[in-house]
Amino acid sequence: MTTYTFDDLSVVMGTYNEAAAIGTVIDDIERVTDGRAEIVCVDGSDDETPDIAREKGARVIEQEPRGYGYAVREAILSASNPVIVTTDCDDTYPMDALPRFLDRINEGYDVVSGDRLYHGADAMPAFNRLGNHAFAALASILMGERVYDTTTGMRAYREEVVRNITWTENTGLSAELLIRPLMREYRVHEEPIRYAERAGETKLDPLAGGYAIAKSIVKVPIQEHLR
Repeated sequence: MTTYTFDDLSVVMGTYNEAAAIGTVIDDIERVTDGRAEIVCVDGSDDETPDIAREKGARVIEQEPRGYGYAVREAILSASNPVIVTTDCDDTYPMDALPRFLDRINEGYDVVSGDRLYHGADAMPAFNRLGNHAFAALASILMGERVYDTTTGMRAYREEVVRNITWTENTGLSAELLIRPLMREYRVHEEPIRYAERAGETKLDPLAGGYAIAKSIVKVPIQEHLR
């Protein structure tokens, strides 16, 4: 079995007006991976985010802003390496966890999903935290398999997983990226991670976004059952 190193890693993200955090996120990726990982940002910003990302060495793909899923899907499919890690660009996810994620892939897992709720996610607003527990419970019931954090933005994937599945969701893409691999019997591991307070302002309306995510969590398992 192939043993992957940081040279085989692409860290990808959708970015939108995250000038306050994007430089820190890229610096952390570079520090942890010794500058060996590819960094890809799909950007629709009207601030300095893409300029900062390029200056820091990331590959930036610009597109019109159409939502979370469009940007992250394009970032995933634009990656050049066999192990792809998604993250957010707001400095909430611990790049120090990248070696652990890579270790789990090397152990044979196809998807490694960061579980923010394991440690309590105290930095997350209480309403969001409650909603994420509810999303996980709903997804677990519909799939018949227990999951703990369906909407985390930090996951590692073997390239063949993301290439072999057609991704359809926008706001609910984070849930879809866990549900479809699980229901297709890929090996999935949820890895506990610490979650930090975001830098800059959130772009997600918790009510509208939560409704869209819940719809995806209901729709995607039904589609998979009907395959």
